[in-house]
Amino acid sequence: MQLDRATGWFTGVTHCPSPNCNARPEGEAISLLVIHNISLPPGCFGTGKVQALFQNRLDPAEHPYFAGICHLRVSAHLFVDREGAVTQFVSLLDRAWHAGVSCFQGREGCNDFSIGIELEGTDQLAYTDAQYRVLERLTRQICQQWPAIDVGRIQGHSDIAPGRKTDPGPAFDWRRYRAALSSEGDS
Repeated sequence: MQLDRATGWFTGVTHCPSPNCNARPEGEAISLLVIHNISLPPGCFGTGKVQALFQNRLDPAEHPYFAGICHLRVSAHLFVDREGAVTQFVSLLDRAWHAGVSCFQGREGCNDFSIGIELEGTDQLAYTDAQYRVLERLTRQICQQWPAIDVGRIQGHSDIAPGRKTDPGPAFDWRRYRAALSSEGDS
């Protein structure tokens, strides 16, 4: 898994391009990493429905929950499943539609200057060791490419959309993640 800095796509991961993206504003610098969680239906893993949602292919008749979200046009740059497999939906150079109404340090519209990583999970269920390992590897490469993203500019969705979003939730071990990033390691 290696970031191609020219294209913003990782090699060695599954590519599943989403139409739910667009160009970042002219001259906008990437300076924020946002951690999310998602599972579809909620609490169900390995269904392939996250990919369907991000590609506007979610069938509202498949599950009652899908009827309420199939109209959404959303995406993330990256998705890490429970086994640590990575799917990329949007080039890191482009704006994925992951943050929604959001604000970080007084700046609204976080999609303009952020990268979004979705972890397959829920707010209350512990994330897997494989997910933490892969998230650390992804984060190291992202931070090497965009050094403005330091530990203080890695936030949860709940941090940039408080009251509206709760992910990655109390199950996410920020201490473990930050400790792994501060230790020496290869990307």
